[in-house]
Amino acid sequence: MEVEGFWDDVEHSQAVMKQIKSLETEIKGYHSLEQQFEDVETLIEMGYEEEDETLITEIEEELSSFEEQLDELRIKTLLTGTYDRCNAILSLHAGAGGTEACDWVNMLLRMFTKWADKHGFSTELLDFVDGDETGYRTVTMQVNGENVYGFLRSEHGVHRLVRISPFNAAGKRQTTFAACDVMPDIEDDLDVEINPDDLRIDYYRSSGAGGQHINKTSSAVRITHNPTGIVVQCQNERSQHMNRDKAMKMLTAKLYLLKQQENQEKVSDIRGDVKENGWGSQIRSYVMHPYSLVKDHRTNEETANVGAVMDGGLDCFINAYLKWMSVNGKQTKEKEE
Repeated sequence: MEVEGFWDDVEHSQAVMKQIKSLETEIKGYHSLEQQFEDVETLIEMGYEEEDETLITEIEEELSSFEEQLDELRIKTLLTGTYDRCNAILSLHAGAGGTEACDWVNMLLRMFTKWADKHGFSTELLDFVDGDETGYRTVTMQVNGENVYGFLRSEHGVHRLVRISPFNAAGKRQTTFAACDVMPDIEDDLDVEINPDDLRIDYYRSSGAGGQHINKTSSAVRITHNPTGIVVQCQNERSQHMNRDKAMKMLTAKLYLLKQQENQEKVSDIRGDVKENGWGSQIRSYVMHPYSLVKDHRTNEETANVGAVMDGGLDCFINAYLKWMSVNGKQTKEKEE
């Protein structure tokens, strides 16, 4: 008992230190922004006093930088959800489109990975099923960093691609879909009772590049929760035991979120609406032919720079979604009251 109490104290201390570090970072960011504002004011005063027009360019650059950081700080104030500070588990599933859809999943995986890299977040591949010719039929990865789930929850839904498919011999334009599911990786000990009789646990060989043990034994784990139909799987760890623990953690988190909700409307606040992976259900369209346009159908945010978006330039869509949800959430509460 004493040993258990010791480790409980250690985990609590680590959680407190993590929160302190997060608060220190926020305070440091505020002071930096305050200093930058004062610098802009000083430059403007110097320009007026010395009537130096050469300072205009420098003032514009400093002001633009200040506005960008201010907007970033303002966006963070919108991350008030219970799980927004958590890491995120992101799953992509190929929809209508066959080989093209599997390639689209691969493109989205690259896009989200690059977005994470730009923000200094780490990524970890948890599970994947290869497509028949290319890409993935399904892939799951974890993104680790501060407020990751708060940002990535905007990506939950169906993503639609329109382009000239390299897999179409006739060179015709093709439309395909991929579904994105985003869940928070809840680190706390969750009060969830799981009946072992409700679980179906399958073991299979990992499909990665392998190592000394991987691919030689059935170390990958798939767990199906029969009452809810929830399926989780993991194959990235080095042992069957570790994969099983990770999969159980994912299942526990999903069941906890469902347990906390009184109705499907509240579930949607966390997971987002579950929609069909096909026509008429997309949250965002990526058009590469006959014109270039990425448009979010919830917020109407759009850009013609498809290449930049596919290279991880998602912030404009994430920020627009958070602002939209802030207004939409307030309107919903007013109607309920």
